[in-house]
Amino acid sequence: MGFIGRSRALWVRAPLLDSGKEFRHTGVVKTVGLPHDEDSRAGRRTGAASSAAPATLVPSGEGHTRAAIVQLLLEDGPITATAIGTKLGLTPAGVRRHLDALIDSGQARASRSAPWQQKGRGRPAKQYQLTSVGRGRLGHAYDDLAGAAIRQLGEIGGDQAITEFARKRARTIVAGIEPVGEHTPETTTAKAGEIAEAFTDAGFAATTRKVGAGVQICQHHCPVSHVAEEFPQLCEAELEAFRDLLGTHVQRLATIANGDCACTTHVPLFVPPITDMKSASPSTAAQPAAGRTNDSGRSAE
Repeated sequence: MGFIGRSRALWVRAPLLDSGKEFRHTGVVKTVGLPHDEDSRAGRRTGAASSAAPATLVPSGEGHTRAAIVQLLLEDGPITATAIGTKLGLTPAGVRRHLDALIDSGQARASRSAPWQQKGRGRPAKQYQLTSVGRGRLGHAYDDLAGAAIRQLGEIGGDQAITEFARKRARTIVAGIEPVGEHTPETTTAKAGEIAEAFTDAGFAATTRKVGAGVQICQHHCPVSHVAEEFPQLCEAELEAFRDLLGTHVQRLATIANGDCACTTHVPLFVPPITDMKSASPSTAAQPAAGRTNDSGRSAE
């Protein structure tokens, strides 16, 4: 800087001389008091990134912390929030935040400690543990258990025992549904809707749709698909139940067990019912269309 003239002082900027004395934007932003510091510490215990990781990784740390708390509730529950914080290195506020979220979602519940469990004076501390909903979200091996049970059934009673088991299971799903009376397109479509509703109640997420001269029953989920891969009798029994209730020939176009996106069964609306087909001669009886199966689950309209 310098002066020009005697009576009036003018500040003249001296380029490149005083830039070090001025404040300027350096592109650095300092963040103070991150609310999830305790989650980062817990994340390191469960394989999360270090505290120097970018802020975008905080949700991952949150997930690791929540999982670690759930594991403690499973193994050590009922357990107090203080004990959880001590084991995981979390602050009381951080523990309560996760516990409140678990309680709000129905995965955990809180109860007061029994008098004999209380240490010191004051109000008994709350103890937390998982609910049946929380346990239900953990991993299970139901498919392995079901597969082992059916294999054992086959060793004892042979393939016929497995077939009878599958038939009984299918009949249980559609219990209460009466076979179609008069065979018309309207009654067949309505009966297919009843079947789809029954299978939806059993966890199959089934729907119906009109396709050409027929109606299709689409099961968008199969809770036993892994078991059905080994024991196709389960799928065959479902198809048999459809045929008995609808009173007509039905054709399975695709199955989840075979890798398709849905189990799709085509029900024709304009074919002779099964009772007529039994009395008809072999040359006149309606036969399945051998070349119409479409493994992609889509029907040929």
